[in-house]
Amino acid sequence: MEVVRRRSGSGCLSMVVAIMCAFLVVMVPGVLGTRWTVGGNMGWTTNVNYTVWAQDKHFYNGDWLFFVYDRNQMNVLEVNKTDYETCNSDNFLHNWTTGAGRDVIPLNVTRNYYIISGKGFCYGGMKLAIHVENLPPPPTSTPLNEKSSSPTLTSRGMIVLPMVLAIGAVWDAFLWSW
Repeated sequence: MEVVRRRSGSGCLSMVVAIMCAFLVVMVPGVLGTRWTVGGNMGWTTNVNYTVWAQDKHFYNGDWLFFVYDRNQMNVLEVNKTDYETCNSDNFLHNWTTGAGRDVIPLNVTRNYYIISGKGFCYGGMKLAIHVENLPPPPTSTPLNEKSSSPTLTSRGMIVLPMVLAIGAVWDAFLWSW
């Protein structure tokens, strides 16, 4: 009597899981937005020039502004351009203050954002104006230079070595499962 051994589907399942992990390692960093701590180490406070802080930064759709401040004194208000320029907090568009002194504004619309702190702090410079734009398209691929001896593997400036290693691990697991 001949015994027939059946392979379990766990080898196939582990291969699929490994491939999915490889895709996550490569794709997730490009999808996640940046969390900007407004004012850097100083936070949302007086005596910080937020125009200077923001001038060398690019804000993209999907990023977040993270405000850290003294919850007993300050607040985070979104206003229109006119109220931003005059430090008028009476007609705010949105009060982002949650009371914890750790507030987040999701930058999920491509437009100008005008943020001030009311209670008179805006007059001391606690205001921020930024422009949010869509991510630029990825660079187009160019043909490999035929004189080049070693092509490089990059994706949006990132080395895809983790992907290559993951594919190697999957291949190794696939071969050993037989």
